[in-house]
Amino acid sequence: MKKYFFPSLLILLFIASSCHVARFFYYNAADMNDYKKFPSKEIKTSTTVYKFAESPNLKNINIPQEITSLKFTDFNDFLVKSKTLSLLVIKNDTIYYEKYLSDKTEESIFTSFSVSKSFVSALIGIAIGEGYIKNVNEPITNYIDYFTDKRFNNITIEHLLNMKSGIYFNENYFNPFGDIAKYYYGTNLKKYLKKLTIKEKPGVNYDYLSVNTLLLSQILEKATGKKTSDYLQEKIWKPLGMEWDASWSVDSKKNQTIKAFCGLNSHTRDYAKFGRLYLNNGNWNGKQIIPNNWIKNSITYSKDSTQKVYYNYQWRVCNLGDFYAQGVLGQYIYVYPEKNIIIVRNGSNYGIKNWLDVFRYIAIHI
Repeated sequence: MKKYFFPSLLILLFIASSCHVARFFYYNAADMNDYKKFPSKEIKTSTTVYKFAESPNLKNINIPQEITSLKFTDFNDFLVKSKTLSLLVIKNDTIYYEKYLSDKTEESIFTSFSVSKSFVSALIGIAIGEGYIKNVNEPITNYIDYFTDKRFNNITIEHLLNMKSGIYFNENYFNPFGDIAKYYYGTNLKKYLKKLTIKEKPGVNYDYLSVNTLLLSQILEKATGKKTSDYLQEKIWKPLGMEWDASWSVDSKKNQTIKAFCGLNSHTRDYAKFGRLYLNNGNWNGKQIIPNNWIKNSITYSKDSTQKVYYNYQWRVCNLGDFYAQGVLGQYIYVYPEKNIIIVRNGSNYGIKNWLDVFRYIAIHI
């Protein structure tokens, strides 16, 4: 009987292809090919492309071993051992260092995972600037009308932005029966949203929940009447002159709900352009793309914070004035304003825990 158990289980999993648990076991953990697993909405770029200047001779980078948890012979060996797939360092709009590994190139697509949350924040800021949304203090129920629990009226847009919504959600990435697995592999995100419940009063405790960003995307679409991917194309992708088209994964071909918390798929150099937009306070070559006050509110370190890094408006803001967007597997857009430096890292895994220290060392010493 036992010899038939696992084949039978696999057959059942394939039959239940609409079940997120089946897809969790079939695809296993998230990886850099996840953009191929899901249907997606295309994001087109402009015919006018912005390109960073390139140095005739790309510079070398050296970092001390003591700021990492690895032993390595040189920087290239460090990148290999830290599971890095691409690393791009830009200083004063010029590519200072660029490296791709494991057969990746500048044309390779990288899934951003939670880096996409920072893009959603930018779009919320633009929508407020254009008058589609009044302000961040609005209750989310001004735009989302399917919650029956009146306590949802107490949750504001800013609560979602700062991960203080008080919503109950299981963010455990290794639990196939948890909420994040259902939302990542499920095919009907709006159905799941209607079943959300409240855990605690909003505005009290920080609790990193991907569902908060998904709700921000739903608010954005209700307010603007446009798909999040279309709004990104119109307000950021084309105006910035991205080098390549991108895509944003959706839950299913039938439902077409943008996986706003994880699913933006693009290229290393184009991610760097988003970093440049924030480096320049939302201004792109003379045109204000994101309201200046939104950028200031997003990336200004709180004087009341006692942490090295704190979460604000879907960004991680640091005590040295630097800030970054971060995704699982170690996807980063890091900005060091003091020296006009942008660093983008994509990886097959984190490789090390202290990427912030590495980025800071590079930024300070180049």
